[in-house]
Amino acid sequence: MKTAALLGNPNCGKTTLFNALTGSTAHVGNWPGVTVDKKTGTYKKLKEEIEIVDLPGIYSLSPYTPEEVISRNFILDENPDVVINIIDATNLERNLYLTTQLLEINVPVVIALNMTDIIKKNGDKIDAKILEQKLGVPVVEISALRGDGIDELMRITLEESYRTREGKTLFEDKQLLHLITDVKIAFEGKGVNNPLFHSVKLVENDEIEVKDHSDLLTIVSKYKEIINDEIFGDDFEALIADARYKYIEKEFGNVVSVSAKSSNGETKSSRIDKVLTHRIWGLPIFIAIMFLIFHFTFSEDLFFMGKMGLSIENEGWVNFFTGMGYEGEALEGIPSIGVFLQSWMGWLTGQFIAGFQWICSGFQEFGDVAANAASSTWYGSLICDGVLTGLDAVCSFIPQIMLLFLFIAIMEDTGYMARIAFILDRAFRKFGLSGKAFIPMLTGFGCSVPAIMATRTIENDVEKNRTIRLMTCFSCGAKAPIWALLAAVAVACGFGYADIFVFSIYIGGIALAVILAILMRVFSKDKYVSPFIMELPQYHLPQPKNVGAHLWEKLKHYVYKAATILTASLIVIWFLNTFGFENGSFCMVEEIEHSLIGYIGMGLKYLFYPCGWAINSDGWKFAAASVTGLVAKEDVVGTMAILFNGGAEDTLAESITSLSAAGIYSFAIFNLLTFPCMAAIATAKSEQTKKEFLKTLGFWFGVSYGMSSLVYWVGTLYEVSIVGGILVTLAIIGLVVFASFLVMKKDKFTFKTKSSS
Repeated sequence: MKTAALLGNPNCGKTTLFNALTGSTAHVGNWPGVTVDKKTGTYKKLKEEIEIVDLPGIYSLSPYTPEEVISRNFILDENPDVVINIIDATNLERNLYLTTQLLEINVPVVIALNMTDIIKKNGDKIDAKILEQKLGVPVVEISALRGDGIDELMRITLEESYRTREGKTLFEDKQLLHLITDVKIAFEGKGVNNPLFHSVKLVENDEIEVKDHSDLLTIVSKYKEIINDEIFGDDFEALIADARYKYIEKEFGNVVSVSAKSSNGETKSSRIDKVLTHRIWGLPIFIAIMFLIFHFTFSEDLFFMGKMGLSIENEGWVNFFTGMGYEGEALEGIPSIGVFLQSWMGWLTGQFIAGFQWICSGFQEFGDVAANAASSTWYGSLICDGVLTGLDAVCSFIPQIMLLFLFIAIMEDTGYMARIAFILDRAFRKFGLSGKAFIPMLTGFGCSVPAIMATRTIENDVEKNRTIRLMTCFSCGAKAPIWALLAAVAVACGFGYADIFVFSIYIGGIALAVILAILMRVFSKDKYVSPFIMELPQYHLPQPKNVGAHLWEKLKHYVYKAATILTASLIVIWFLNTFGFENGSFCMVEEIEHSLIGYIGMGLKYLFYPCGWAINSDGWKFAAASVTGLVAKEDVVGTMAILFNGGAEDTLAESITSLSAAGIYSFAIFNLLTFPCMAAIATAKSEQTKKEFLKTLGFWFGVSYGMSSLVYWVGTLYEVSIVGGILVTLAIIGLVVFASFLVMKKDKFTFKTKSSS
């Protein structure tokens, strides 16, 4: 089997090409010694299979980031048979910078000229033959998104994998070329592989080369004395970078013939960006899009038609829209697609559990009789009241969660997600949050583990630690079942708007991250904010194959988690809930308060009294559920399903009636901001020093506890006195505005001081 490495800049279409080549054979692991994703797969359409290795997206082979070191070391040390260099044809000169470095390595190279369909759509032309002649390696025009040219690319890739290739330099400056040649001869004398690449890097004072070949530094320094550049002086890294760009501009400036439309910047993406990334309207448009996503996913009343008088009384239609939920009452409005699918999923899982209860009861009367009989034995209770009830609560929300991920995948695939980071960077940079911090945070909407890993791209340690601490403000996918349940509880308790409830959690989390960042900046001496440069991809229609692959990965992960971690934890929770001390002996208890989890919850509820949701008689259940969420956030819902088992006549949401609107929000805020799952906690520990990690744990608990208490007492004040609630809210807003003013004033003063010095 041959090995082909995919190498290219971020957003060049590399991942799209990888997915098109590997399909279902792709799998993800970690590179040895680091937590950066390693993606591999197999291309099987030729006479010989080709293993495809997707290297991280990078701009150069210099050791500035872990991704660049990984890509560099793989090509130099692992000796792939061929490297496929993906180049974004719409940004040719920038992409060719990496290519000029790659060509200095003794490895066969094939150029995949991607996004040529966009070039043609814009009315531009690109001469791939000239590019091929001047680079000296095969160039294949492709569209990874549409699948055009991929088979031809792989055919040529296999042919090139049987050949050998010696690295070559594209430098034209005679003095610089002479210097590199002399250093190359020294490397050849040592028997080093890829002597040209190593010689160029050593001349650049590359830190890896300086460390590995310190014995050549004296010789190199003497060679450098022959060059005296008036502009760059002895900065040879800048000198070589300038030489690369000069060569690219001179030799490839005429490869692309730009149409009048493109030269005026009037491409489709630029026209869309005038609206979606507008300086004033960009942020409100993003908020409106997010609201529509949550409205279609969680709303019990689509487009508020019920509030406008739409009422459905026909029993058949009510059952259709509510998943066999007709109770003799008219349906006000039409549920959103997310609620519609969740209702039917709940009905299916309910029937599945009823079937197991019927079997465990010894085939007694189907329904409540079978349920009661099944619960009377420990094994029936374990299966039906423990594992299945907990998984039912978690899995019944799968349609809503998948719909939410569908919308997120569409935003990513169209190119809009990259714009969100740009919009947020522009809006919040002055408050200490850059786009470089927002990229990991936006990743946190999917999972906190890779999001925390992504903070390693932030050079400044203070900003990196701040970003990790703020990560819980961005709700991960595992918390989605909690919001879906609490939204249903809010509706059952008379709140009325499930979509607005969930929308407020997500948008409120972003706003809270900004507020907390402001407060941390007030008390921090470090005023550094990382510079943010990001390539904005072209807009394009979402590809069903890419979106489907994204959803399939999420579903597989969710089901695997349910079948392993959640099932194991639910068994433990069932045991703690079923057994305890009653009548002086350890047994299956009749009263849940006498169970082991009852004792644990009763002890913990006093700690959470200030948060409001632990005050009433069921408060210990919420305390216990929050603690089990440390294993996996889905366990919060699973635990509540076991503890609030109200019977077949009630849904789980209808069984939870002890919370007020303020209590629901308080409980939601605590679970949003508190410790993430154990996997995320372990990841944070690996990314921080022991001292900073302990600070992070204290921050997560302190902020979640404090904000939960604040939300509860302010919300309760609104219930008592609207005027009092408004006054307190205005006071809080005033404090935030004052803190913002202090941050901007300090940063402005720092900037002036540096400028004058």
